[in-house]
Amino acid sequence: MRADAARNLSNVLRTGARLLAEDPTTTINTIATEAGVDRRTVYRRFATREALLAAVFQAKLDSASRVLDEARLVEAPVAVALHRYVEGIIPVSREWPLDTRRMMRADPVARARREEQSQRLDRFVRRAADEGLLRAGLPVGWARAVLDDLVDSAAHRFPEIDPPQAADLLVDTLLNGLGRS
Repeated sequence: MRADAARNLSNVLRTGARLLAEDPTTTINTIATEAGVDRRTVYRRFATREALLAAVFQAKLDSASRVLDEARLVEAPVAVALHRYVEGIIPVSREWPLDTRRMMRADPVARARREEQSQRLDRFVRRAADEGLLRAGLPVGWARAVLDDLVDSAAHRFPEIDPPQAADLLVDTLLNGLGRS
């Protein structure tokens, strides 16, 4: 792909993610205009709005996969891996603000990828509990839900906080707010 075509595609996907998160009924024409490309450019790549949406979800899943790999959830100490994950996933969530659960019914491949990523995080939170970093008896599912909610809050309710600082706050909140008593 030519450099300008790759740049246009990236811009369309990121603009589409932002606009579709704000209004799920956003048209391809609106996305093209906001992205600064002709609508025909978008239609050459994506025959429908649903195809564009699927590409946005795949881009978000790709980014999240890289973050999970780089966090080293299995090998690194829990607090270090948690910080790496949070510091990496906040920019992904901000860049790709669409909720991937929306696409799951329509795209079995995306659903499987998202489920695999979710299972990796479930195993990580279980590891944190097994290593005694979470209060004994605390349901692991609760801790996982709190992690997801804290990430979502840091990414979207507090955009003025940079990812490293947000990761510091989130790790402290999760491990000390839910930590051993």
